[in-house]
Amino acid sequence: MPQLDDSAQLTAALDAASRGWHVFPLIPGNKRPAVRDWETRATTDRARITRCWTHAPYNVGIATGPSGLVVVDLDTPKTPEDTPPPAWAMPGVTDGSDVLSVLCERHGQPYPRDTHTVRTGRAGQHLYFAAPDGEELRNTAGDSARGLGWKVDTRAGGGYVVGAGSVVERRPYTTVSEAPVAPLPDWLTALLRPAPLPPQRPVTVPLTARDRRGKFLNAALNGELARVTGSGEHQHNTALYIASVALGQLVAGGELEAYEVTEKLAEAALSVGQGEREARRTIASGLRAGAHRPRTVAA
Repeated sequence: MPQLDDSAQLTAALDAASRGWHVFPLIPGNKRPAVRDWETRATTDRARITRCWTHAPYNVGIATGPSGLVVVDLDTPKTPEDTPPPAWAMPGVTDGSDVLSVLCERHGQPYPRDTHTVRTGRAGQHLYFAAPDGEELRNTAGDSARGLGWKVDTRAGGGYVVGAGSVVERRPYTTVSEAPVAPLPDWLTALLRPAPLPPQRPVTVPLTARDRRGKFLNAALNGELARVTGSGEHQHNTALYIASVALGQLVAGGELEAYEVTEKLAEAALSVGQGEREARRTIASGLRAGAHRPRTVAA
């Protein structure tokens, strides 16, 4: 399947924006963002979109949080070995769509097909729903703690989807249902709603070292943990990355253990409501960046 021409990509981006969806450029032929800070830079401004997509045939990213969307991503197996885990190994279950059908049966609900739907490049589906008012839903992944099930991801606050009109590995994303975006069903909202956070307490490391160097390292670690736990509602992931970079420098210098730093940062991230998978990915990225500038502390 050939790449869409520049005008088709631009038309797709403008169409998404006309629906009130905030778009940003993805690398041509790829799913990855072509810009940093993509969530804050995503826009519905037609002039900005036209300037951007006139520059190159970017794929279309849709930032789900600013767009007020929750997108249910029904994936398909990528290899013959990609089979359901025991919890979903039942007759007729071969992909995410089948898993969602089982969930509907279990909850006595109809399959939520009457909404805007995009067919993905690998023959999966993106079901678009309007995010419920007053809910802070985040991304979920498959069979993770807050996930819906095998091959069923969701994208909400902090996430994005590849929009219709994009082409990835020569496979197009196409709109297969122009139906209006339906409200997210209440039963799905209940399943995706994060569990209430326990009373928050500072995440710290006991100050056991008596020497100057040990006290500095404890203070550095506790300071970065406080950066994460004290971050604003929409700044958690940014704060986590900055903290990971700073501590990654000390890890690279041999001053701190990577495992201890990772676990403490993950604990801090979970305490403010971040998903574990997303948090650990951010931590790993920050530690790698910090490793480029090793830091040591004089005794």
